[in-house]
Amino acid sequence: MLTVALIQHSATNDNLGVGALTVSEVEILRRIAAERGLELRIDIIDSIAARPPYVGGEDVTIRPSRPLRKPLDFFRAIRAADLVIDIGAGDSFADIYGGRRLMQMFVMKYLTHLARRPLVLAPQTFGPFRRRVSTFLARRSIGLSSITATRDTLSTECLTGMGVRASDIVEASDVALRLPFDAPPARAAGGPVRVGINVSGLLMEGGYTRDNMFGLQMDYPQMMRDILRGFTDHPAGCEVHLVPHVIAWQTGSGLEDDHAASLRLQDAFPGVTVAPAFASPSEAKSYIAGMDFFTGARMHACIAAFSSGVPVVPMAYSRKFAGLFGSLGYHETVDCTRQSAADIRARVFDAFERRDALAQAQETALAMGLGKLSRYEAALGDLMERLAGR
Repeated sequence: MLTVALIQHSATNDNLGVGALTVSEVEILRRIAAERGLELRIDIIDSIAARPPYVGGEDVTIRPSRPLRKPLDFFRAIRAADLVIDIGAGDSFADIYGGRRLMQMFVMKYLTHLARRPLVLAPQTFGPFRRRVSTFLARRSIGLSSITATRDTLSTECLTGMGVRASDIVEASDVALRLPFDAPPARAAGGPVRVGINVSGLLMEGGYTRDNMFGLQMDYPQMMRDILRGFTDHPAGCEVHLVPHVIAWQTGSGLEDDHAASLRLQDAFPGVTVAPAFASPSEAKSYIAGMDFFTGARMHACIAAFSSGVPVVPMAYSRKFAGLFGSLGYHETVDCTRQSAADIRARVFDAFERRDALAQAQETALAMGLGKLSRYEAALGDLMERLAGR
């Protein structure tokens, strides 16, 4: 029996993007085990949360942990595993989100190294690292890891710029391309065009610091109201859906809540539909798959559209968007940190008119992404076989 511990994953996070990474990682591990004849146990070392887990099964155990408060408890959990996979919550292995988050990441990585357990850095965004100490600690941990996988070319360039050898990097893509979902039922021709819009509760509030911490070049709430008005008044007769992807399990439990932000917008636009408070990432993706066009600022909501064949315009607030989609040759991302509201609105509505061409471009890009992701899956499978004594 091979025991794999997942860290910086979550089965209970309000952010369904982090959840999408976790569900997809579990699917990848299960497929590798089935294809290679391995017995597998998966321990998700998660934060303490009231939300019911959205991933489970007889092969999955969820172990709540507080690495900063109880490092010895975390160390024991790691020692009980044969292999540790760290996905960095997708994009948190950087020093742009504050010292506490990065400190926790380093504590978890270095306790894993201290426990002498193989550490796999699953496909994620790396950097930016702007401080010497964080750059040094990151480079050192990467050097001690068994596999280092990026999900985009910009992250690969970040690591090589830090002195990591290119031959030690597996450039893959986002594991959420594998997120399972239910395909929507067939619809009759001639119906309304379904437009899905993800409104980020975090950006509506100005970021964690509430002072435009991401440096957006526009009034984001006003831009989203303008885009909503453009689609609700569009001559194509659009059926507009506000689709949250960060959903607070407990009312009022955080400023990131997309669902609460969407309900407030519905007060001003009563004709729009607010999607349900999804219980799982796959439920969200299944809903998004029923749209004809999608745009939004939550990257994994956009990945859900991208990987289910829905034409999408991602709204970037960090380089992770352009890194991921650009690495696959899909160049429809707009950049809220560089472009004006007028430019972004024009790009979104132009893409809406070109949505058939976007769908074709996505199909090609998705095939590339899955091919790149298979590099990570092959490297991980080989490592698992070696650890199993094959």
